[in-house]
Amino acid sequence: MRTRAKLQPGQRGTKRWVKQYGDRLVCVRYRYDAERRRRYTTVELIVDEGEWDPPPDPSAIVGIRVNWGERELARAVRQAGGLWNRQKRLWELRYDQAAALGLLDRLVALDV
Repeated sequence: MRTRAKLQPGQRGTKRWVKQYGDRLVCVRYRYDAERRRRYTTVELIVDEGEWDPPPDPSAIVGIRVNWGERELARAVRQAGGLWNRQKRLWELRYDQAAALGLLDRLVALDV
């Protein structure tokens, strides 16, 4: 089966589907099956909407809170490339390194 057309709402060939589904319509696809000699029309709909916080860029610098006395953890952060920020009193480290060390529960928002 092959897709020949993927149309956005408002384009020719979508009027009927826009009328039926309104703002929930994302796109209309026309698929063709040469073996069975059939054309299929599929629609993509929005069925749910909610809040979502995307993860930071893997190379983004994040703040990591390491409590006083957690020397081994501080050493691991330093070996991963972390830098101590004296003013903010926390470690700054790349997000992907923090994830590799399993420190995502210790992330602190950096005020830019």
